[in-house]
Formats: sequence, C-alpha cells, structure tokens
Amino acid sequence: MDRLPLSRWRLLAGVLATALLIGVYARGGAAWGLGAVMLVPWLLALDATRTRAGTLASALLMCAAMVAATFYWFGAAIGGFTGMGALPGVAVLLVLAPVLQPQVMAFALVRHLAGRRLGAVMRALAGASAWVACEWALPKLLGDTLGHGLFPSALMRQAADLGGAAGLTFLLILVNEGIAQAVARRGRGLRATLAPLAGAAAIVLALAGYGMARLAALHAPPAPAPALRVAMVQASITDYEGLRQQIGAYGVVRKVLDTHYALSQSAVRDHGADVLLWSETVYPTTFGQARSEDGAALDAEIQGFVEAMGVPLVFGTYDIDGAGEYNAAAFVEPRAGLIGFYRKTHPFPFTEHVPAWLDGPTLRRLLPWTGGWQPGSGARVLPLRTADGREVNVLPLICLDDVHTGLAIDGARLGAQAIVGMSNDSWFTDYPAGARLHLAVAAFRSIETRLPQVRVTTNGLSAVIDDTGEVLASTGMGDQAVLTAELSARDPAPTLMVRWGDWVGRAGAGFL
Repeated sequence: MDRLPLSRWRLLAGVLATALLIGVYARGGAAWGLGAVMLVPWLLALDATRTRAGTLASALLMCAAMVAATFYWFGAAIGGFTGMGALPGVAVLLVLAPVLQPQVMAFALVRHLAGRRLGAVMRALAGASAWVACEWALPKLLGDTLGHGLFPSALMRQAADLGGAAGLTFLLILVNEGIAQAVARRGRGLRATLAPLAGAAAIVLALAGYGMARLAALHAPPAPAPALRVAMVQASITDYEGLRQQIGAYGVVRKVLDTHYALSQSAVRDHGADVLLWSETVYPTTFGQARSEDGAALDAEIQGFVEAMGVPLVFGTYDIDGAGEYNAAAFVEPRAGLIGFYRKTHPFPFTEHVPAWLDGPTLRRLLPWTGGWQPGSGARVLPLRTADGREVNVLPLICLDDVHTGLAIDGARLGAQAIVGMSNDSWFTDYPAGARLHLAVAAFRSIETRLPQVRVTTNGLSAVIDDTGEVLASTGMGDQAVLTAELSARDPAPTLMVRWGDWVGRAGAGFL
C-alpha cells in the first residue's frame, strides 16, 4: 500500500492540532488564551494547499474534527434522549458536521480564492468576513461561535457590546492570521516577521484597553433605583417520564408542585424574596386553559399559593390557541392573577418543533420522540411588580432563545431592564460541559445589551449574571437549591449592538 505523501500528513497534522487546541479552548478557564493561536496549525496547512479540491477536503476534515473535539457531549446527549445510544448519536453528529459548522467551509474556500489574487491582508479579511457572514446567514443550532471562548476573560469579552460574540470571532481570526503569517515568514527577516505580529498584538491590546475602560464605567456606583429580590427555585426533578411510569401523570405534577412550594416558602420566609422564578416546563400542562377537572384544580391551587405568598410567580408551562400549543412562561400576580404569557420563540428542532412541510404520520412513526410545539411571535417584555409599587420590566428567554442575539436586542429595544432566563437543561445531567456552554452563551446576551440576568434551570446551572457578563453566583448540576438576586429598575444606555442589531455578519457579507 502506498504511503501518504508528506503534504497530506502535514494537512492532517494541522487539522488535528487545531481541533485539539479548539477543544481545550472551548473548555474555558485559563485556556481562553489559546484563542490567539488555535487556528494557526490549520492556517499553515491551508497555505500549503494549492488546489480548490484540496482546500475543500481540508475544510470537511476540519468540520468533523471540530465537532468531535467540542461537541461530542451533544451527540451523546441526543443519543440518550432519542434512545439510539451515545456512540450512534456521536456518529450522526460527525456525519452532520458540515451542516452544523458550514462556516468552516465558507472560510476555507473564500480564503483560498482571495489569497490567489489579493495578498495576505485581504485574504485574512475575506476569510474572517466569510466566517461571520456564514454564521449570520445560516444560524447554528447552538449559536456557537469562536468568540464565546473568550467568556472567561472579563477584559476581552466586554467588546461584545460593540459587535457581539461574532465581532470577537472576527478579531480572533485576524489575530490567528497574523501569528500564522509571522510563522510562515520566519525565514525572511525580522521586519517581515514583526509586521503581522504587530497587527495581531494591536488587536489584543485594543480589546484589553476597551475592556478596562468599560469595566471602570460599569463598576461606577449606580444611581439609586427601586429593586426587587428575586428567588430562583432549582428543584432538580428531571426524569418526568420515568416518574410518570411509577406514580402516574397526576403524581408527577403533584410531586413537582409540592417540591417547588416547599422551596418557594423557604425563599420568601428565609430569603425575603419579592418574586419567585421556576424553570422551563416545570408545570407540564396548560395553565389557565385546563384540560380536565384535575387540571383546573391545580391551576387554582397555583393561584392560591401565589395569593398566600403575596409575591408574583413566573414559571414554565404550556399555552394554547387555535394554531397549536406553545412552550411558555406564565406571569402570575397576587390578586391580579395571570397577567400574561411569553411564548418560546425558538423551540428546539424536532424534539420540540417540526415544520409543517416535514411533519406527518410517517415522521411521527419513525421518530416518536418528536415534539409538537409551535414557535412564539418574538420578544415580549413583562413586569415583575410588588404590592408596594416596585416594578422591574423583564425580557423572558426560554432555553434556546438565549443563544439568539437578536431576541435579546429586541427585548432591550422594548424597554427591558433585565433578562429572565428559564431552561430545562436536564438532558445535560450527565454532560455538564453542555450546561457550562449554555450558561456562557446566555451571559453574552447580558454583555451585548448591558442588561443583568437571572437564569433558573431545572437542575443546573441556575445563575445570577451582571451587566459585565460576570456570573456572580450559580448552582451546581443536580443541586436542589434556592438562589437569590437583586434586580433594579434601571435603564442602561443603548449599546452599539442594541442600536445597530447583530451587524457584524451583515457587514462581513457586504465586504465580500
């Protein structure tokens, strides 16, 4: 059997080295510093690839390697949810890698074409533009982008209020391009090497300087404003289906409600809570439009509990109308009762929602776990208010909603003063990497809008996030806990992201 030529080995080595670096970078912590060099091995391998076909092959390998290094847990979690098993789930994910990471192919091909005609600087700008333009035009399932890996750095992440996580991705690619150029030119003299390094260093210093200035401004003592003490109730009851088989559907609802009642009473009694938050789908039936006498009694019981506690309650439930059923958040107040619903805008594909053109008996027979919820109509701002007149206007985001930058921006434009995140991350119970990534991505919505955030989950990670993206407090996976936070009725100055929207991807497409 013929051996692979040296060029193929170099290409394979570049792909594997970059995938390894990206995998470590994505784990967070001090590894965020790898963001400056993670693409360098692959970039050098791409520079040595002379043909369009070779570039495309390299990009396909890179897609699969990135998915394997960073999202193996997602495949395993999906395999567990659907019953196919962890290994088949990961295998399906690898097959779908080009669909899940299409920006890698766009980047490689555009960079290859630009490099043949326009030189190193324009090649770098064109490649970075292709990356962010593709992520904007073809939003990814988990909303992931390279810029999210800078979350552990309080300084570097602050520029997200200018260009979002996409802007950080664009700058990271340029830094990697500069370092790769310096390595490639190392035999051409000091000046040739220093020029691209200086460009890369200038970007890093600019990010750090901006971060220092923004943190100083945001940490200045705020003007007095009415505040609410919000309690997030994490009950850590996850296996609804298993419980249903043991104690029946009514028994499950009874167990969930009784647990939340007990924890909520402690929150009001011991923590002085003004508002109670329960997680996504914690009440696994419609609220306010009961389907049975038992359902009507439970609805009345929840309202009675709110009256007895004397504080508003926000909780995950279902809503329904002529178009179908929705994953929703209900806002219930003492005396006023149900004041409104927010309907989840971005239900999870297949497990929660199937497009009408694809749905049907055959699909349901082949994939019996598919969901039937409808998407909501977009951002909505609702009040959290107490009997003594304190009020904070909040933007609810349910699970996958918080990976979509535009939804948070829409809420900020509607006058939100804080974000209330609700999620059921129980499918991450055995894969905490997924819960950590979800929390980091959600925190970027607070940086982009400068809105503080409280985030309640079924079994972790519930968290309190300030307007700098700092996680002030959080629960652990599997904890049964009450987490409290102060939310103030302050209106932050609109950021560039709020004014212009998610503009970086559009600008990249325009540049191309």
